[in-house]
Amino acid sequence: MKGYLVLENGQIFEGERFGSYQDTACEVVFNTGMVGYVETFTDPSYAGQGIVMTYPLIGNYGVCLEDCESKKIWAKAIFVHDIGEYESNFRSQENVDKFLKDNNVPGLKGVNTRKLTKILRDSGTMKGYLTSSIGNMEKIQESIENYEIGRIVEEVSTDKIVNYGRTKPKQVALLDFGAKDNIVNSLLKRGVGVTVYPSNTKVEMILATRPDGIMLSNGPGNPEDCIVEIETIKKLYKTNIPIFGICLGHQLMGLATGAKTAKLKYGHRGPNHPVKDLKTDRVYITSQNHGYYILEESLNPEIAEVTHINLNDNTVEGIKYKNKNIFTVQFHPEACPGPEDTAYLFDEFVAML
Repeated sequence: MKGYLVLENGQIFEGERFGSYQDTACEVVFNTGMVGYVETFTDPSYAGQGIVMTYPLIGNYGVCLEDCESKKIWAKAIFVHDIGEYESNFRSQENVDKFLKDNNVPGLKGVNTRKLTKILRDSGTMKGYLTSSIGNMEKIQESIENYEIGRIVEEVSTDKIVNYGRTKPKQVALLDFGAKDNIVNSLLKRGVGVTVYPSNTKVEMILATRPDGIMLSNGPGNPEDCIVEIETIKKLYKTNIPIFGICLGHQLMGLATGAKTAKLKYGHRGPNHPVKDLKTDRVYITSQNHGYYILEESLNPEIAEVTHINLNDNTVEGIKYKNKNIFTVQFHPEACPGPEDTAYLFDEFVAML
């Protein structure tokens, strides 16, 4: 079946449908990863977005469900140049087409992803609409104009408190704004117990358990929409509990301490982004997935200092909060997908507990 991606600027990309066949509006973004598509599709930070995979062949090693970073695919649509119909991997349990069908997520293959990515780089992230028919363009444009990701954190967050490693001597409270599973796994591997809390949990409930540390997870959407979460983090900042923030958690801590955020032109999405540690002058290759960032000029130098920067555009990638056991990073030290160059940050956090 033919399918079409209609961008908000009116450009149309034709392809062939796979996965489920429903029509959908989405925010169209691109990911530069060559591998790790299972982890990418199941990253809750992609909720509300349609992912353009820049690597031309997706699905050649199939799908191993153990690689999923959450309970389902959160992306609203997947756009690829070519999809592997026959997977070659002893771990594979199904192909990508079935994976998308099982998750009720539509896909479009045969897309000129090189051209599409260049448009997104030049013009910036756009909204789009995936459909099987472009007969009613007026209705399609209306759907695109009306689409907003909105406040989506509560949708991707856990709906109940979940405990892992209850008997461990050290315990961390993880605020789930759309956490990837490997954040929990990275702490468990280091002998730390984890309690995962819904994003809107009252701060009094968290502090009543006397956690040794607090993790602020990754997640989707505009950080400024997370009003409840920002107020919670303001209260957590006033405690002496060690805090480690990743991605959205990094942005929310910045907003909670008076900094400002802004939207990137086309975001950082992929497992190959260079980040420099300003204290050691060492460069790491990192996994990233975000569309917003903290404005460096908005940081209060009496409260925070920049520790890491992105070498592609010099945006803030890490912050240390002065006179506090708090640090946050914009990238994903838990990787999955991507290099584990910065996993040492979990060691540093555990050492603070």
